[in-house]
Amino acid sequence: MRIKLIAVNSLIVVIVSLLSFLLVRSALGTATGNKDELSAQAEDAANGAASRLQLDGLRAERWLAAAASEAATLDALSKATATARGDAATTQCDALVSRMKNASLFERNVPTLVAIIDANGRIVGRNNSSLSRGDDLATGNSGLSATLRTGQSGSDVWYERDRYLASYVAVRDDQGKIVGSLVIGRPLNDTLSRVSEATTGRPIVIVVPKGDGFEVVGHSALQAAQLDEGVQSASTDMLKNALGHQQTDVIRQAELLMAAAPLAAFGEGQRALIVVAAPASLIADPTMFVLLPILGALAMGIVLVVVASWMLGSYITRPINMLEEGLLAILNGQTDKRFELEHAELGGLAFRIDQLLNQLMGVEEDTTDAEGRVSVSSHPSRYTEALDDQASAGIATDQVQALSAEPAAQYYARIYAEYVAAKSAIGESTEHVSEATFTARIQNMESDAEQKYGRPVRYQVQSRNKEVVLIAVPLP
Repeated sequence: MRIKLIAVNSLIVVIVSLLSFLLVRSALGTATGNKDELSAQAEDAANGAASRLQLDGLRAERWLAAAASEAATLDALSKATATARGDAATTQCDALVSRMKNASLFERNVPTLVAIIDANGRIVGRNNSSLSRGDDLATGNSGLSATLRTGQSGSDVWYERDRYLASYVAVRDDQGKIVGSLVIGRPLNDTLSRVSEATTGRPIVIVVPKGDGFEVVGHSALQAAQLDEGVQSASTDMLKNALGHQQTDVIRQAELLMAAAPLAAFGEGQRALIVVAAPASLIADPTMFVLLPILGALAMGIVLVVVASWMLGSYITRPINMLEEGLLAILNGQTDKRFELEHAELGGLAFRIDQLLNQLMGVEEDTTDAEGRVSVSSHPSRYTEALDDQASAGIATDQVQALSAEPAAQYYARIYAEYVAAKSAIGESTEHVSEATFTARIQNMESDAEQKYGRPVRYQVQSRNKEVVLIAVPLP
């Protein structure tokens, strides 16, 4: 019984869990793998990162414009000798670095290059070093060259020698003539990491054209290696299209969606792309994501099934075993064996078995209540006799005295004979009713009735309505 309950219920739990797994996995796959939505999110992320990077460059230009108009900056370009100009320029650059450390614009991204250059694009002096004086910065940096010619400030990605997000403004003398430029350079990787934190929270890289393909020149710290590999194997046509048409394009590469956005405000507008990586699915492996919790629920469900089925099986099999053992004892000759079973479902069955045994063995059932009154069944069976002590009130006193004075052996023999005759008269068989069994049962009934009445009791046999009735008669 227990094994069957456990097997059936466990099978139901397994089927429900499997169905739940398939439905949830399908729903998650649809919800987390929507290509159009994921592509739009990747495109938005690329545009957001490109806008933030260009905004940082523009804000740096405005900050530098104020610094370029200071007397100390112009003075560094007006000294008579190169050494004096270099020392003054280094002093001013160091002072600017100190001020940048306290500026919110450069928080956690202080420039490592601050330099003053002359009108020819050569370094007059830089921060924290007397080296690099006289180096040509303008050659190869078209944006800086344009600033020295036109006075228009700008920002660009420098990667030929050192990799910076560079910003520069023109320095003018009192007559408005361009005499040089103030240049800063922030480490490109640090700048991209800050942009990633402030916008997408995803890995981003800067790529530039190189030969027939593209080269990664800077990346954020987050998952940089995976994105680098993706760019190297990505479609070159997609990157060329994004750079040439100045538009954002998205391509799927392995498990990533890569969105490339041009940096139109940098240099000549076709120098670099910012590439953002987004997952091709919001959940990398929906199967495992769903499977583990459902397996846990399945295991818990089976444990509960085992416990509940074991308890239910015990609740059912225990009384059945008691009934089986009792019936076996009766078959082996223990004819006085009866069942006293308190059970919500099987207690009634045990009571009916007791009634059947009493009828088959000719033993009358004691149906008197706590006050000695006898309950009469409205539907007596063939072998059932009703007991009625209410009729004893109509028995004459001399009959009661005669019944009391009758010897016990004569009384039991007489009542047995009257009982058999009454049964035969209504057409019921009495072959199964022995005198010894009948006498033992009458004695037990008398003993119980004596405790209820508080005095001795004997019985009389009467026939009424085709039914044999035993009437309890209290003795004086």
